[in-house]
Order: sequence, then structure tokens, then C-alpha cells
Amino acid sequence: MASFNMALFGKPKYTTVRTKKKKMPDGLWMKCPDCLQPIYNKKLEENFKVCPECSYHFSLTAYERIKLLVDPDTFKEFDKDVESGDPLNFKGPKSYKEKLEQDKKSTGMSEACIYGTAILQEKDIVITATDSRFIMGSMGSVVGDKVTRSIEYATQHGLPVIIVSGSGGGARMYEGMFSLMQMAKTSAALAYHLEKNLTYISILTNPTMAGVMASFAGLGDVIIAEPRALIGFAGPRVIEQTIRQKLPSGFQKSEFLLDHGLIDMIVQRKNLKDTLVQLLDYLS
Repeated sequence: MASFNMALFGKPKYTTVRTKKKKMPDGLWMKCPDCLQPIYNKKLEENFKVCPECSYHFSLTAYERIKLLVDPDTFKEFDKDVESGDPLNFKGPKSYKEKLEQDKKSTGMSEACIYGTAILQEKDIVITATDSRFIMGSMGSVVGDKVTRSIEYATQHGLPVIIVSGSGGGARMYEGMFSLMQMAKTSAALAYHLEKNLTYISILTNPTMAGVMASFAGLGDVIIAEPRALIGFAGPRVIEQTIRQKLPSGFQKSEFLLDHGLIDMIVQRKNLKDTLVQLLDYLS
């Protein structure tokens, strides 16, 4: 076997082939705020924005809520462009007008509430949803008026009404007494709806608090909550500071409130539409 003569041929030459690294596009993954596990965004969307590891329910916009619950392309929105005024000329680090304009731009909505008619598996319904991105989904004059109009429309046309509440801000302090009046206004509309033996289903999401929970959100014939949603009037820290006692574990979470009779059922988001169909079949 012939030997290789290094002196004759010199050292062998190697060619370095450089491959260009593919840059990972942004926005493909996110971290669950509860279990801190990374989640592929596409998988999260397919799972109704619920963490596949710990079942943490991410927030949805009002339009996403309605899309999740009704038949495709059947939602017809009413009073879409109604906007809030500034009856108190409220001033602060940011004025009320500035807050409204900021949230209009960030959400693409005119207010924190949308409502209209839709079809849910061949059933005509009226559906309303609040959006926590718009001043925490709080109830000012326009939100209260839209909720009331949705109930009154359902009453006039003999339809069930479904309201999805994500209103952590409660009554909107920037409007003072005008916002507090909406609690009585929405409750009165529901009382008349009940007199006509029509169905009202209230769906509570994280968070549903204060004046909203103390009015229309707490008056459903059936009250459904998403898992681990914060539901109540004052927040737990405020209560602890007031009564100077430590609250029980899980206080004001939907599981605690189900055990104590404030709500009727807890339903996973993926099962919510089917649950509504069953309830409407039974109650109607």
C-alpha cells in the first residue's frame, strides 16, 4: 500500500462551509403567566387561548368572546359607534377624555361594550360582551345603556339574552353618579325581561367586580364562570385591610364562589358553547 508523502503534497487543505442561521420570527411563542411554560402561539389559538399545561384562561377581547360562542357570521352589532361624553369634565394625571381617546386607539372600539343579535345553533339570541382592555371594562353611561338596550331588545322580541362580563373596573368613577345609575337601570331592564319569562344567562370572566357584579352580572337565571376567575365587589386586599383579617385561600375565585353558592357552574372555555345550547334548550 503506497504511503502518503506529506512533504511532497503538503498539508491537506480544508474548506469551511458557513451556513447562514435562520432567524426565528418574533411572536411565535409566549410564556404562560401562571405556570411560566412556553406556549406555541398557534397551539394556544387552537386551544381557545387556554394554556395546555395548566388550563390558565387568557383574556379575550369582546369580539373574540362573541366569535367563540355564536355561529359563524351571524353576529349583527347594534350601536357600534356610540361614544362616552365627559359630564364631569374629569381632570387628573390624565383627563377622562385622554383616557377614552387612548383606549379607542389601542382597542379599535368606541366603548367597552358591544351587543347585537346572533344565532346559536339555530336559536336566535341577543348577546352582549364587555372588554377589559377599555378602561378595565368599567360601566359608564354608554356601557350601561348598551347593556340595557340589549336586554330591552331581547324583551321586545321574545329572545334569550346572554351577557359576558369582563368588567374589573366596576362602575366608572370618571362619570360619578351617572355611572352608578346604570346599576339600577340594567337591573330594572332585567326585572322586566324576567316578567316575560325569558331567559338570561350571565357569564363571568376574569375579572368581574364591583358595580357590574352587584348589578346585571349577578342577576342571571344561570350564572356561569370561567375557571379561576376573580369575582366579587371590593378586591381581596381592600377587604383584608378593612376587616384586618386574613381571607381564606382562593377567596373570590370562581371555585370558592361555586362552593358557597354565588354561581351555578364553572365551565371550561372549550365547552362553553355546547353548555349554552343545552341550557337554552332546557330553559326555553
